[in-house]
Amino acid sequence: MPLYAIGDLHLHFGSVLKAPGQLTDLVWKNHEKRFAKNCAALIREDDTLVLLGDHSWGKNDAECAPDFQYIEALPGRKILLRGNHDMFWDAKKTAALNERFGGRLHFLQNNFFPYRDYALVGTKGFAFEGPFYVDRRGRVRGWDEEAAERAKKLVEREAERLSASFEEADRAGYRKFILFLHYPPTSILERESVFTRMAKEWGAEQVIYAHCHGESRFHDSLLGEVRGVRYSLASGDFLNWMPMKALD
Repeated sequence: MPLYAIGDLHLHFGSVLKAPGQLTDLVWKNHEKRFAKNCAALIREDDTLVLLGDHSWGKNDAECAPDFQYIEALPGRKILLRGNHDMFWDAKKTAALNERFGGRLHFLQNNFFPYRDYALVGTKGFAFEGPFYVDRRGRVRGWDEEAAERAKKLVEREAERLSASFEEADRAGYRKFILFLHYPPTSILERESVFTRMAKEWGAEQVIYAHCHGESRFHDSLLGEVRGVRYSLASGDFLNWMPMKALD
């Protein structure tokens, strides 16, 4: 019953793709077919697959419906995290989504899901992405102060949601945690953040995140073991559409 993770499917079977330039790179060509094929070969029905946000470009139920059908058809238990492009998912409607999909899909926000003796916790997260001001050598010399202040408020809100996820799991008796985020846990200016501190304080064994697309972004945040916590990037293009095995 392995645990797998991957993010950023960016499905658009029922909507118009409006994506940044890097989503047109060769790695994205027919990625839906390649990903489904990889899942079919790798994942069994009693395995768990965590999808780390940016599932669909659809803005409403009609546009998202074929994307959800695609996700439901993937093997295993599917747990979905909220991404920055998931317009269908208002944070206040997580319970309604879980009720609507009746165990076929599981939506992770202000809650947790069990996996063996682990609690799977998570939230969308947030990390300041600029604008940055760089010199001729590409070194950051400054940034937009107003944008940074807005980002600080978003980080605080997401930290509250993550705290709710940890606390619910703790009340249920769980003491082992895997933490999932959509955004990276730190910005390019940071080596730690409220999310890394929470991971350490709660004893999370792993932090798995997505959102970083294109080779120039793959090292925006923490990778490998840092202060006893293992950090992994699991965006789809980084993994070339092969789900990452988090636990055997």
